[in-house]
Amino acid sequence: MNKQQLANKIWESANKMRSNIEANEYKDYILGFIFYKFLSDKEVKFLKENNATDKDIAQISETDTDTVTFIQEKLGYFISYENLFSTWLSMGSDFDVSNVRDALSAFNRKISDKHKKVFDGIFATLETGLSKLGDSPGSQTKAVNALIHLIKDIPMDNRQDYDVLGFIYEYLISMFAANAGKKAGEFYTPHEVSLLMSEIVAEHLKGKEMIDIYDPTSGSGSLLITIGRSAAKHMAGENKVRYYAQELKKNTYNLTRMNLVMRGILPDNIVTRCGDTLDKKDWPYFEDTDPIGTYRPLYVDAVVSNPPYSQHWDTKDMENDPRYKRFGIAPKTKADYAFLLHDLYHLKPEGIMTIVLPHGVLFRGGEEGTIRENLVEFNHIDAIIGLPANIFFGTGIPTIIMVLKQKRANDDVLIIDASKGFVKEGKNNKLRASDIKRIVDTYVSRATVPKFSRAVSREEIRENAYNLNIPRYVDSSNEAEHWDLYALMYGGIPVSEVADLSTFWDAFPSLRSDLFSVGTNGYLSLAAGDVRELISNHEDVCRFKDSFTAAFSDFDTYLHSELVEGWALVNTAKEEAVLSEDIFSRLSGIPLIDKYAAYQVLDDCWQRVTVDLEILQSEGFVAAKKVVPNLVLKKKEGKEVEVQDGWLGYVLPFELVQETMLKEDLVSLSLKKERLSEISSEVADVLSSLSEEELESEAVNEAKDAFTATGVAKEAKQIRAEMKGGAVFDEDSFEQKLLTVNTLFDEEKGLKKQVKADAARLDELTKETIEHLSDAEALDLLERKWILPLTSALAKMPEDVVSKLTTAVKYLSEKYAVTFSETEESIREAESSLSVLTDELEGSESDMAGLLKLKSLLAGE
Repeated sequence: MNKQQLANKIWESANKMRSNIEANEYKDYILGFIFYKFLSDKEVKFLKENNATDKDIAQISETDTDTVTFIQEKLGYFISYENLFSTWLSMGSDFDVSNVRDALSAFNRKISDKHKKVFDGIFATLETGLSKLGDSPGSQTKAVNALIHLIKDIPMDNRQDYDVLGFIYEYLISMFAANAGKKAGEFYTPHEVSLLMSEIVAEHLKGKEMIDIYDPTSGSGSLLITIGRSAAKHMAGENKVRYYAQELKKNTYNLTRMNLVMRGILPDNIVTRCGDTLDKKDWPYFEDTDPIGTYRPLYVDAVVSNPPYSQHWDTKDMENDPRYKRFGIAPKTKADYAFLLHDLYHLKPEGIMTIVLPHGVLFRGGEEGTIRENLVEFNHIDAIIGLPANIFFGTGIPTIIMVLKQKRANDDVLIIDASKGFVKEGKNNKLRASDIKRIVDTYVSRATVPKFSRAVSREEIRENAYNLNIPRYVDSSNEAEHWDLYALMYGGIPVSEVADLSTFWDAFPSLRSDLFSVGTNGYLSLAAGDVRELISNHEDVCRFKDSFTAAFSDFDTYLHSELVEGWALVNTAKEEAVLSEDIFSRLSGIPLIDKYAAYQVLDDCWQRVTVDLEILQSEGFVAAKKVVPNLVLKKKEGKEVEVQDGWLGYVLPFELVQETMLKEDLVSLSLKKERLSEISSEVADVLSSLSEEELESEAVNEAKDAFTATGVAKEAKQIRAEMKGGAVFDEDSFEQKLLTVNTLFDEEKGLKKQVKADAARLDELTKETIEHLSDAEALDLLERKWILPLTSALAKMPEDVVSKLTTAVKYLSEKYAVTFSETEESIREAESSLSVLTDELEGSESDMAGLLKLKSLLAGE
């Protein structure tokens, strides 16, 4: 299974296994074991790369000091054979929770002095938490054994190791965060927010040969890692990023270190500290201080952070702290600006920082107002990005990203209101890939986009008393709908409301005059005929469609060359950007097509393509011709166990292969399945035709909502016997209906057997077809899987434009189709008709009095 499928499987099982343990707590245990497996497997891999055999590895122990020293110098730690993760698995029933306790204790003893800060105490949370996995050694052993067997399939044997392991680790963190409520904010920044911040930072750091990045509230380390990976895409070579991380909570600090190490980052490039960012003792600083111990702060190229919102902090004696001295002290009940100023202080002169903060920092007064004024006047605030509400786990509070620099060439502030761009996912809102790209492109170009962004001068900010509340500068609200009073009374479509569709009329110059004609009153009327056809077949619109088709005429050929022919050389980290630039270039002269909507189409497809490319590049093209067991969970003796239910294509889906290469067999099976559906409908029709008396038959179940096969068969047998005796039944009789149902049941029974047999045969035939594909056939199928969905989705975009315009024109036409006068006349006619009807009614004295009053109201009296 691919990394996403494996991650899903591990999460689903882990979520069940945690039972009553809080998600926020259980994550530390499973993630700790995953990290131990990583270190253990890494050591085994390292030894085998240095010509050690399995027999040699089995002899490794703490007493072999030379080997211990050799491994410590290269890896920073040492694990003896008896404490390897693979050894635990091989112990079977002899495994005990004490083996884990002994191994973790030994690990702490055998960390190299040089890498103490990276590894020391890293398993402390796991060590103390083992006792929470059960109330006895036996139950703890059972729980731990289940955990290590759950994660044993995470691969560590190809060049995608770090990616697969890191992906699963990150996925589990995100899923635990989604289930941890308010505690999620302590350790996780949603990946999409991290990605947005990282793209902004990476753009600024382009061209640097080596960079230092820092997260002072690092949580699980995910934000820091995302920044590093985005920046590294623009750098030559590897290991060019140094990571600094500080985290207050010990268990979360351990997650930071684990996450960094597992991403393949060299220990020498990891500098971490468990401590309070707002403490009087500032960090990071150079630890190789001069002889008299002078404090020398460390400055970095980029700082990223998502600190706890509006936290209390100790402001005592902070007035002369160099971090705050120039700007002011944040209020003791809201440390938001304290975190910001700490981050800003540690920037190099050409550095950049991004920080997530609550929306209130933009307009709250007092000390925060003073700090905000100083930040503006000292020209540090580069941009403010308003995010959608409810985007973080555990809180619905509106948030922003503020971008700051030490030195800036310009003195305006770019304000972006991105609060409307998201997709709903469960209880939370989520930034889409297109939302992120739209924001980043706008930030880079500093473009003014109506209802989205504007570069605001310092003078305007001063005029607003340094209030940076986004709606003061960018109004993203929807326009209120207007109603034309004259059109409501007399009909016609207002010219001004048609003019509101100017973007369409600019693109289709003659369409407006062909769709609308001007009446004597100056109002418009819509041409007769089907609106969609009128628009879709208009020469301007046809020219628009043709230009789009021409722009993408060779796009499939380009994709074939780029992805199918060149699959082995595709850089999955950079290719999406290459493809998006090509799409944007093709769209450059075409109006009305939202290039970011096109980018979303690309991203949706690319997420599937990149998984396949990673597999093919790490395992070879043979992986395209590979099938794997389809494992499903089934109940067996009261327990859920994995059993095989057919096969799955490892890269190529069975459905695609069947649709392309086994069409005849697939159609045959589909027709039989369709007939089964028809039989069910025909039986239901017969049942609905039965009378109440007939529903009491033994052929119908107690609920009277279905026939029973045994009951129908019994009744049918008796009916046939009566017919042999000379009885005759009408075609619509109950007896004939039962005979029909019995015949249908017999056909259904036979068909089900055929469908089961044919499906099994097709499954096996598909398996054999995939395993015996030629390279050319496999490449053709990959093209159908990767390229066809993308080109097909893009090709629909012009029709989406037509549909949008059609809807808008129809709405305008229907909006004023019925005038107020016509409505009033209809009401009068209805009142008159009702009044006449009441004259024919009879009733008691009180009823007649009521009718009399109704008639007077209808008459307007």
